[in-house]
Amino acid sequence: KYPEIKTLMGPDPQLKWVVSGMVLTQLVACYLVHNLHWKWVFFWAYAFGGCINHSLTLAIHDISHNVAFGNKRAKWNRWFAMWANLPIGLPYSASFKKYHIDHHRYLGGDQLDVDIPTDLEGWFFWTPARKVLWLFLQPFFYALRPLVVNPKPVGLMEIQNTVVQLLADAIIFYFWGLKPIVYLIAGSILCLGIHPISGHFIAEHYMFLKGHETYSYYGSLNLITFNVGYHMEHHDFPSIPGSKLPQVKKIAAEYYDSLPQHTSWFRVLWDFVFDDSIGPYARIKREYKLSKLE
Repeated sequence: KYPEIKTLMGPDPQLKWVVSGMVLTQLVACYLVHNLHWKWVFFWAYAFGGCINHSLTLAIHDISHNVAFGNKRAKWNRWFAMWANLPIGLPYSASFKKYHIDHHRYLGGDQLDVDIPTDLEGWFFWTPARKVLWLFLQPFFYALRPLVVNPKPVGLMEIQNTVVQLLADAIIFYFWGLKPIVYLIAGSILCLGIHPISGHFIAEHYMFLKGHETYSYYGSLNLITFNVGYHMEHHDFPSIPGSKLPQVKKIAAEYYDSLPQHTSWFRVLWDFVFDDSIGPYARIKREYKLSKLE
């Protein structure tokens, strides 16, 4: 009905400059925190650096769809994702790319989509206090769950990602000591856990209304998260950069305006913790019959 949506597909020429500015900002921050008292290192990690790092994880999400340099330059996208990865402090981008493909191809797939919490998570983290703990530990579950649910062989890109990351960390440590490293890694862990921005993890696919699996959020936090809140639009058109997803919503408003949506990621976190009907089990899980070739 709206063929002009096809013109939105392809690389975003501004993405490489925005991401590079964020990486360089964190490099300056590493210098600024290296002489601060530890309490201020952690304060700025949560209030500033972690916000940038969380945003960079969402930039890596965008880059995993080849929207930085296009599908014809796939390797450029992989290397650029490693550049975006540097302030996060730990290697992440190559593994994310490998598993994120399955999230789109097999959404909710048992043993395939590692975004789905395990049965152990659903069984244990069901009280408000335990759900708060689960949110706090969310970065660790996202990192370790793939190794339990759907382990895959380590590839060359992951080895390169690790080498590049450790080399960058070593250089920062050599010039400015331990505090900048703690600033980067602590910021990543804290802001991927209990933080208003982290509401998108729960908002995207947790079933707040029965039968509705994916939700969008059109609030102001999209400005610092590469429009990840436009999640229905993203799953419909994953090859469209986040910067152009609002145009999808505008063009095809009749398909999105009537769908359930979130208005606050903070409210999402609040409801997740205190609503007994919502928890790690509040996901749609489905079985996919794969061919032997897959």
